[in-house]
Amino acid sequence: MPLLTALQDKPVQDKPAYRWLVLAAATAAQATASFALLGLAALAGFLQRDFNLTAAETGLLITASYAAPLLSLLFVGDLLDRKSERLIIGFGAVVLFVPFVFAAASRHYAVLLAWLFIAGLGYSATQPGGSKSVSAWFRGGRLGLAMGIRQAGLPLGGAVAAAILPAVAEGWSWRAAFVAGAVAALAGGLFFALIYRPPPEDADAASRREPLTVAAVAGLLRQPWMRNAIVAGLALVSAQYGILTWLMLDLRDHAHIALTRGAFFLALAQAAGAIGRIALAAWSDRTPALRFRLLTLSMIAIAAGVLVLMVTPSQTPEPALAVLATWLGFFGLGWYGPWVAYLAETAPADKVGLTLGAAMAINQLGIIAAPPLLGLVHDLTGSYAALWACVVGVLGVAYGLTEMTRQRDD
Repeated sequence: MPLLTALQDKPVQDKPAYRWLVLAAATAAQATASFALLGLAALAGFLQRDFNLTAAETGLLITASYAAPLLSLLFVGDLLDRKSERLIIGFGAVVLFVPFVFAAASRHYAVLLAWLFIAGLGYSATQPGGSKSVSAWFRGGRLGLAMGIRQAGLPLGGAVAAAILPAVAEGWSWRAAFVAGAVAALAGGLFFALIYRPPPEDADAASRREPLTVAAVAGLLRQPWMRNAIVAGLALVSAQYGILTWLMLDLRDHAHIALTRGAFFLALAQAAGAIGRIALAAWSDRTPALRFRLLTLSMIAIAAGVLVLMVTPSQTPEPALAVLATWLGFFGLGWYGPWVAYLAETAPADKVGLTLGAAMAINQLGIIAAPPLLGLVHDLTGSYAALWACVVGVLGVAYGLTEMTRQRDD
């Protein structure tokens, strides 16, 4: 493609201006990929009706799409230290597009699951790829703000999908909605591939990386800063997906708020999360040491919000619930901005991609496991209070472990 070659070879004349274009492209790639994948939750009811699925089978559709990154993120992260981000994100967009189109034509549940699993492989290129490209261009200045803006693309893409795709499914079919999501993801990935070039100083970085080995990954995971990031990330992402999955249902059963009305509180939490990702990450730019402190602050803030939710009377006015949902969303989703900035800044310069891929792969364990395990707690106890108590407990343990490590290193 001559145009791509010309863009890649052309020297960057205005680095300060160009890096903001990189940020816009990386954010667009994240938002459009999230539009496709997070749109599955918005279409779950249509799929359940068409395939006559149980609740467990419906939930497995979401699990299938998130299971693949657990297996692939580490290898994608390693590739990002060796190959161009434009190649990996562009190819990932194609890998996301093709299975979604085939999934739209699926007539059998098992076939649909298989295509969604493959689509997850394509999605796994977007998260670490976009983060690495932003960290390369903003390293040394305003990294937190840039990473926060970029990470806000995920909840924003999910919010737009929730607003648009059900209407498409209602007016045409869920199959048309799948194709719409696939086209959006492809467009976002190819837009990034079209305009991205690495900073001149990073052009030969790939040649300096040793091959990926088990020993190299183990050495990375033994680093105290990496262990802290993993412990914090697992706890926070488990709380995040606990909130996203169960907040609406808790409001329905405890406060007698209809699901259609409860969706407003969930959307409010997601919007606050997008703002939180930018605000917390930008705040962390004041000093690198603040980045991890904001993660521990988020643990405390989420635990406090969940405790308030646990003791909230059923007659609580909706404005008060809106404030609580905003608080939970701001910290419960916003933590991701400073977390990614912390990883990108702390990682060795030649292992940024590997570090992001490894940490994000481990985070997938929380994403996959938290909703069903918390649901099992509710099924066994019949209580949302027990479910939320588990969230507070996980956050408390993570806070204690990270504080012990930090004080020992100090």
